Amino acid sequence: MGSGVRVVLLCGTAFSGKSTVARALAPRLSAGVVSLDEINERRGLWGGDGIPVEEWVRTHELAREEVRGLLGSGRSVVIDDTSSLRALRDGWRSLAIGAGAEFILLYVDVDHATVRRRRADNQLDPRRRDVTDAVLNQHLADFEPPEADENSIRIKSAEDLQRTRLAAESP
Repeated sequence: MGSGVRVVLLCGTAFSGKSTVARALAPRLSAGVVSLDEINERRGLWGGDGIPVEEWVRTHELAREEVRGLLGSGRSVVIDDTSSLRALRDGWRSLAIGAGAEFILLYVDVDHATVRRRRADNQLDPRRRDVTDAVLNQHLADFEPPEADENSIRIKSAEDLQRTRLAAESP
């Protein structure tokens, strides 16, 4: 694995701005983007409607295959997902380390009031697919923010990203 190859795992709730951050970050790192929403869409699934656990497991398997392929070709990768559970984040960290890549956890930390406002704005002027009330409420209740020992980089928006220098990134 070439030096400087990174796995940047995005973490944050629905409507926190992760996809916007991924689109801003990927060219900056010359990285590919693996979006679990896009994988689900190709599979005819939408997380905003609720997806059975076994389907999420398959989506994660497909995402891991895509990430391994990018890393195998010497490219960095940005993973666009909520990464809502510590166990999922730990799995991505292990994959990165096993592939000889640097692992960076980028937490898009947005409060629930902002998430709900963005969702309401999206319902008035749809720019992305919606999330049902039940799925959003459960997601917000179950979301596990990164703990201190996970060494996440916390940002509030893609604008914050412009002021954030990632480890091993050229000045």
